[in-house]
Amino acid sequence: MVTLGWLAQPAVLPWLALVFGLCVGSFLNVVIHRLPRMMEREWRAQCAELAGQPVAAEPPLDLVAPRSRCPKCAHPIGALENIPVVSWLALRGKCSSCKTPISARYPLVELLGGLGAAFSFWHFGPTLAALGASVFVWFTIALAFIDQETGLLPDDLTLPLAWLGLLINLRGAFVPLPDAVIGALAGYLSLWLVYWGYKLATGKEGMGYGDFKMNAAVGAFLGWKMLPLVILLSSLVGLAFGAAQMFAARGRWDAGFRFHFGPYIAIAALIALFWGEPLVRWYVNRL
Repeated sequence: MVTLGWLAQPAVLPWLALVFGLCVGSFLNVVIHRLPRMMEREWRAQCAELAGQPVAAEPPLDLVAPRSRCPKCAHPIGALENIPVVSWLALRGKCSSCKTPISARYPLVELLGGLGAAFSFWHFGPTLAALGASVFVWFTIALAFIDQETGLLPDDLTLPLAWLGLLINLRGAFVPLPDAVIGALAGYLSLWLVYWGYKLATGKEGMGYGDFKMNAAVGAFLGWKMLPLVILLSSLVGLAFGAAQMFAARGRWDAGFRFHFGPYIAIAALIALFWGEPLVRWYVNRL
């Protein structure tokens, strides 16, 4: 395992990671909000080009510009209003100008980003694995929230995450590189086979291609040996959430409900990242 102890003392590093992770979480909110809209703009432009129509001019939109503002009154978000978690609490979850409620998703994502990074460095120590785990946490947070809200798992996130998994395992941060390569292939193909099996049996699509790519990224980070655990846990988590939905609906299943698998893959992958090996050993010892 490669040591990064020169960055900071082990007792201090998780706190530094917490602060940095909170700031990354603030940026993740921008990614979650804007990336799907950027994709929709690109699709509209492509459709217009294919139809031989002029592409409609739209205001600039990327992950940097324009400056963050209230979607209701367009009030620019100042620096003091953009402090992770603290600003949302100080503003009592409302825009300082028009008093429109600000979703609790914003401080939640910031907290998850900060706590995920802090726990990564506490769990793995000052190592390359801790850095890789933090990046993995941040990507999965963005993917889970985007998929839950829009049903999309953008290639702009899943594909870089897969390559980062292979890159970080060049030094064996989590698994040897051959295990990571096989994990990426097996992660994609396992859900690809499920997709086609379900489609051939029912004539319907049970999941999107983004799920294959996200599972491939998980395999690239954690290796092929963790994939059965991830698939099992994601199925159990999905079952639990589905049961909770039915309970909330008093036992009636909403026929229009769309099952988004990305958040469940994210939860299962994070469990496997931090506690996968103890869980596998516990299971094997009980056989």
